[in-house]
Amino acid sequence: MTVEKPGPLNGLRVVELAGLGPAPFAAMVLAGYGADVIRVDRPGGVEQEIDPRFDLLNRGRRSVGVNLKDAGGLETVLRLADEADVLLEGLRPGVAERLGLGPEVVLARNPGIIYGRMTGWGQEGPLSNDVGHDINYIALAGVLHSVGRAAGGPVPPLNLVGDFGGGSMVLLSGILAALYERTISGRGQVIDAAMVDGAVMLMSLPFAYRNAGAWTDHREDNLLDGGAPFYNTYECADGRWLAVGAIEGRFFAAFEEYLGIGPLGPQLDRAKWARMKERIAERLKQKPRDEWAGIFSGTNACVTPVLSMPEAAAHPHMRSRRAFVVDDEQLLPAIAPKFSRTPGEIAGPPALPGQHTLEALRDWGFSAAELAQLASAGAIYMSQEHTES
Repeated sequence: MTVEKPGPLNGLRVVELAGLGPAPFAAMVLAGYGADVIRVDRPGGVEQEIDPRFDLLNRGRRSVGVNLKDAGGLETVLRLADEADVLLEGLRPGVAERLGLGPEVVLARNPGIIYGRMTGWGQEGPLSNDVGHDINYIALAGVLHSVGRAAGGPVPPLNLVGDFGGGSMVLLSGILAALYERTISGRGQVIDAAMVDGAVMLMSLPFAYRNAGAWTDHREDNLLDGGAPFYNTYECADGRWLAVGAIEGRFFAAFEEYLGIGPLGPQLDRAKWARMKERIAERLKQKPRDEWAGIFSGTNACVTPVLSMPEAAAHPHMRSRRAFVVDDEQLLPAIAPKFSRTPGEIAGPPALPGQHTLEALRDWGFSAAELAQLASAGAIYMSQEHTES
């Protein structure tokens, strides 16, 4: 029995092999779009820095506790994959194969399944078996070199570019493309999503500028890296910051007007950029951030306050967009984008490992007798805090 959920992917079944970061984010999005996602957790769950009850990447889906070292546990996951449209795994290359859950085995049993693989370096290549994190992938992709101030070293842009932009979102686009292709061919396939590949693809615009001779390899020297005075951040009188994004000429003219210090000079004259930055910085230091935000509001100057996470959630525009939700007094990012007919939602808090073992397996076709036998053999387990009857 497929669980009915709101969203455009209602009816889609997904099996997720538990991991950290990008693959769970992709599973969270699929669940938010209405897919019935089962997360397969091994005993003890995955090692992580925070209490799993606060891991927002695990929202919206059920956790089944399975001992993959047990033959019955392995067969349990293979049976789930037999009924699934998508299988997601974010393990190092070769691990799924050693567990007996590699794509050759899964696709032989279910030729229509989309097998999504998420790694940092990819399934093959000289670095494929090396360890790494977001910072390593974007460093090799040419991203990290370009982010930061000229007087300092490269600055990691959180882990948004490698893990989630180049990883999760590219994996998701591949899965959705493969699901569409399956409607034509009737066949599944393997998606090899590597964070380093995705990070390179995200650099398409800087590479276009560089190929055109309009981008240098020096930080804070280009249009979008803090080199331009009209695309930059500035500190205000209260120590808080403004973001200025007045790239187009008409927006730059509006910025000059409401900044109130007269013409700054030819906008695209790079020789004048350093002095323009100094003048803008001196002027913006004269008032607090929110006063400047009020001055620039509605002016087409492309100026916004730089908000903290709590400030962002409280902003009137974010409230109107319902970009955040509050659940059990926790501030949570909402699912995006918004659909006109089939809106998705984050259905439920993060699951503890094994929290839904019996109910989820029942829904996916396991009988009470089979569940009793699997539990007795130690092939499946239930969360101690949420032991089911």
